[in-house]
Amino acid sequence: MKKKSFDVVYQEIQQQLEQPQAVLNEQPLVQLVANIRPKSPKNTQEIKKNIQVFIQALEENPNFSSTLSQYLLKLITQYKQANLYADSGILALDGFWNQLSQRMMYHLLPPIIDHAEIKELIAKVFYLSSDRHWLDRIEKDDWNTIFQSLSIDQELQAEKSQIKENLLKAINILSYRISGIGLFPELIYAEPKLNEHESPFLAQNREITDFIAKYKNSIESAQQVSVSIPPDAAQAFVMIEQCQGVVNSIRRATKRIGVSLTLTYLLTVLEQSLERLEILLQIVSNHANTQKQATHDLLYDLVKANHSEKRVGALLSANSELLALQVTENASKTGEHYVSTDKKGFFAMYKAAAGAGSIIATMSVIKILLTRLSLAPILHAFTYSMNYSLGFVFIHVLNFTVATKQPAMTAAALASTVQQRKGSRTAQLAELTELIVNIIRTQFIAILGNISIAIPVAAIITLSWPALFGEKLLSNTKATNLLHTLDPFTSLAVPHAAIAGVCLFLSGLIAGYFDNMAIYRKIGPRLKKHTGLRKVLGEKRQIKFADYIERNLGAISGNFLFGIMLGSMGTLGFILGLPLDIRHIAFASANLIQGLLSVGGPPDLGLILISCLGVALIGITNLFVSFSLTILVALRARQVRFEQWKPLAKLVLTHFFTRPSDFFWPPKEKISMNNDVKQTQKKDN
Repeated sequence: MKKKSFDVVYQEIQQQLEQPQAVLNEQPLVQLVANIRPKSPKNTQEIKKNIQVFIQALEENPNFSSTLSQYLLKLITQYKQANLYADSGILALDGFWNQLSQRMMYHLLPPIIDHAEIKELIAKVFYLSSDRHWLDRIEKDDWNTIFQSLSIDQELQAEKSQIKENLLKAINILSYRISGIGLFPELIYAEPKLNEHESPFLAQNREITDFIAKYKNSIESAQQVSVSIPPDAAQAFVMIEQCQGVVNSIRRATKRIGVSLTLTYLLTVLEQSLERLEILLQIVSNHANTQKQATHDLLYDLVKANHSEKRVGALLSANSELLALQVTENASKTGEHYVSTDKKGFFAMYKAAAGAGSIIATMSVIKILLTRLSLAPILHAFTYSMNYSLGFVFIHVLNFTVATKQPAMTAAALASTVQQRKGSRTAQLAELTELIVNIIRTQFIAILGNISIAIPVAAIITLSWPALFGEKLLSNTKATNLLHTLDPFTSLAVPHAAIAGVCLFLSGLIAGYFDNMAIYRKIGPRLKKHTGLRKVLGEKRQIKFADYIERNLGAISGNFLFGIMLGSMGTLGFILGLPLDIRHIAFASANLIQGLLSVGGPPDLGLILISCLGVALIGITNLFVSFSLTILVALRARQVRFEQWKPLAKLVLTHFFTRPSDFFWPPKEKISMNNDVKQTQKKDN
């Protein structure tokens, strides 16, 4: 848009106001905002400069501020306002899935726009999605100066009263909505005290109703004596604060009782409604400082909502935080068991991984046998999935460990450590570096445990097969094809390993989800009360079974569904005509030795090296993809911004070059990173 000077904008506004019966149009306001709008919405210096130019224009022309104020008041009162104040930027109460389907439909069939609503004015003036960024960066002093310049004490009382009435109507709507949400069973289940004492959600409605009645009386009296003294809203603010305290209490309780999508949605609506109610009350109050800031906050919220309330991503972002936090919270608790800090834990991890390696070798043999069956693609997917799923569940039941399952858990534990970091920057980096070194060392020994046993067990089975059954486990052709799938240069081994990494990441989230569900739905206590189960198992075994399921439902579900993902991916690719498949380091190492021992004649050295390289790259890709995805979700769920990744990476590399053995073998004494951090910081400075 071509910018016009503030003088030209002033003249256009004046021309419109000189025609009292004419309907005002928004073009001067659009042009005014265009003049203030910076080229870069996050450039604070440019924002400051543009705002100062606008303030200077108001100061140099005393009539500009009064003319602009009259124009804004008259323009706003031409539109319906209450729905915007009460609804815009606040999720509807029709539920998450209805909102999701509506927003998806908006992209196919846009909704009908009511041009009488003030939302249309917001959309025309702040038409760029980046407008919220520079609005949020306007300095408080500058905003106060603009607000003060546009204030009119005695003029246009009719327009002011109309705006206040719309604000009061919105406040009334929000208050009744909040009291209704406070009676939802999901909230009472999460906070039983709401039934024991008077609910603050109901009490706030009583205070708000009383405040509105007094405020309307003050408006009526002002029309007679030209003086308006708004009633004190202090008690209403106290009740809002109590409501917010209940919401925070429920959020804290979710760590203990779990959380559902419905509860997450209700808490989000409650928080948004309480925040908007507080802003509107501050605007109609008689406190100048809070009034100015609240007006800025409302404008920011409305502009932000204008570009986000139809977006699917905004809905998912608003509702995923608490659920993702609970899922990754459970995963991080599990992840703490996957990090060893001493020799005892180091060797215990090796034993657990070695046990899993023997089972994985057996599963790889079963998979080869299943490929011989002449079955429909769906049945092949089912048999492969059951092989993987039951095998992984069996590994968990025996307390063994699959190395690639660790990153999805340890990444959540790392994110939890970042969130809870305390003390100086040096101490924070030292703690995180120590955790990363411990994670890498534990990953190394777990992978070593898996493949060091999977390879010899697979070799023994492959060599023994001809003596037991009179034929080779793999024909020469199948062995060659199996080795080809491990070649990182002529096959899709690495992309398929990345797909396996995504599946590992999803299995970690699934495990956290079912752990959360076990707590929220009280699976353990309900199993203990199951009369049919008691008749079959007896009371003692029933209690043990219930306790085991409550502790392990997430791990069992995650392992089982991970097996289904691995077993069905190739068939899904076949059905869709896409090159989809998975490569997992433990199975790849078993397939490596099976192929080398079954191929005709002694294997070529180049073939061995290329295949070994492929297995190594598959393992690195598995770990990197699953770890990266999990830590991104875990940090986002905790609303953590960690700006020290670069010095942290530099510190980890420094530690690797100075004490590389710590990454592969537990040190004799506990690692102390503080000196390394200080030395690294000195070099940077």
